[in-house]
Amino acid sequence: MPTAQDILAKKTGDVAKIGEDSDVIEAVKIMSDRRIGSLVVARAEKVVGIFSERDVLCRVVAERRDPETTKIKDVMTSPVACCQSSSKLAECRTVMTDKRIRHLPVVDDGKLVGLISIGDIVALEQGEQRRTIEYLHEYLHEGTR
Repeated sequence: MPTAQDILAKKTGDVAKIGEDSDVIEAVKIMSDRRIGSLVVARAEKVVGIFSERDVLCRVVAERRDPETTKIKDVMTSPVACCQSSSKLAECRTVMTDKRIRHLPVVDDGKLVGLISIGDIVALEQGEQRRTIEYLHEYLHEGTR
């Protein structure tokens, strides 16, 4: 059964992070430049929250806060759901679905080691399904020749 480590093994390992005392405008610029939907909010290597596009919309724009003066710590999602690199992807998918979140920091021994998204999980599952279909197709067609 696939684990979070299976996804992390295919990624660069560079997790986009921001400090809790940074301004929202800085976070938005990073997210925009990197074309990503969230930043892990960290204090050293300890995950203290996550800041996502949804936080920008609901906690900044909807509340008419100034993104140049609003601190991440005031609008981040905290506490944040996390998983371990050994966590089964089925469990990760369930947590993400139940909590209606798209990103899950991966933390081992209290240290941030990566970040997985629901898109990562779907892509891995699609690849496995494609390989199964190809195998079955070859098996069926080889048997009829």
